[in-house]
Amino acid sequence: MLDVAVIEEPAAAVASLDPMRSRILAALTEPGSAAMLAARLGLPRQKVNYHLKELERHALVELAEERRKGNVTERVYRATASSYVISPSALAAVSPDPSRSPDQLSGHWLLALGARLVREVGTLLTGAARAERRVATFGIDAEVRFASAADRAAFAEELTRVMAALVGRYHDESAPGGRRNRVIVGVHQIPDARPDTPKAGPGPLPGATGGQEQEPSAEQEERS
Repeated sequence: MLDVAVIEEPAAAVASLDPMRSRILAALTEPGSAAMLAARLGLPRQKVNYHLKELERHALVELAEERRKGNVTERVYRATASSYVISPSALAAVSPDPSRSPDQLSGHWLLALGARLVREVGTLLTGAARAERRVATFGIDAEVRFASAADRAAFAEELTRVMAALVGRYHDESAPGGRRNRVIVGVHQIPDARPDTPKAGPGPLPGATGGQEQEPSAEQEERS
């Protein structure tokens, strides 16, 4: 089981966002059959069985084992990952493009950068999983509390200078066998716990679906 799986196909994204299927995915961090999940989640077995088959069709769950019980074969499933991220590539036609309107002061541009990060790293992780290899990445996550908008502006300016110097020192356009890497640095306020009551903070940085699927009736259910 993967730690994180990246969903890139639109149909798989739709399947994962269904509330009942999300519950089933969460429950399948531990393997279970349709009957076991029905008891665990308090849902009708035929509905669980139907949703399991849809999740399996989109490679969100996989068969862990088959158990023979008399004349019936019980299929035991597990989730393919502990957690899932939907890549912006699932909405390729409308996904944000950071090259359209680059603006260091725009929250929309920061979101576009983040979307590209998810898309590119997701593609790397998917390919690495197939090749059974690791992806070389590096990340830093930090919090800073600014006393004023002026302090935040000074921080942004100094960070820009440091980043420019660091990139300039290590970038080698003509290095044989060199590999291009992307560096993204962003600064944003941390939202309050209650999004309906936003807290005032320092000012901005200075110039730096179709139709619903029909679930089967009990008579239409196939034995699992």
